[in-house]
Amino acid sequence: MTPELTALTLAGLLQMVQFILFAVPANMELGTRYTSGPRDRAPERPFSTLTGRLQRAMNNHFEGLILFTLAVVVVTLSGQSSAATATCAWAYLVARLLYIPAYAWGWRPWRSAIWAVGWFATLGLMLAALI
Repeated sequence: MTPELTALTLAGLLQMVQFILFAVPANMELGTRYTSGPRDRAPERPFSTLTGRLQRAMNNHFEGLILFTLAVVVVTLSGQSSAATATCAWAYLVARLLYIPAYAWGWRPWRSAIWAVGWFATLGLMLAALI
């Protein structure tokens, strides 16, 4: 397995961990009657600040993971794995790991800087595939 695919697999596992980090407090705050239902209407009370941030961090990773997956697939299928693409892939994963506490604890401006590392790492993967 290429380093990029390893990082992608770990990023997928990280997404599952993020889901748990969000789902447990969400169920505790809203109750399983709401969270296991169809959610046709808004909950009676909002999430706590921390749970809301965990949800937004999780959703943000879903969005970033789409582009990261595309980049890794292109690099891998084109046989262009290199030290540079491996570095980008690992930088993405480390950034996503750091993004969770940065978002949860409101680290400003570091949350945005950490997000940018992951975004630019994904961009680097895509550009490397074109070169």
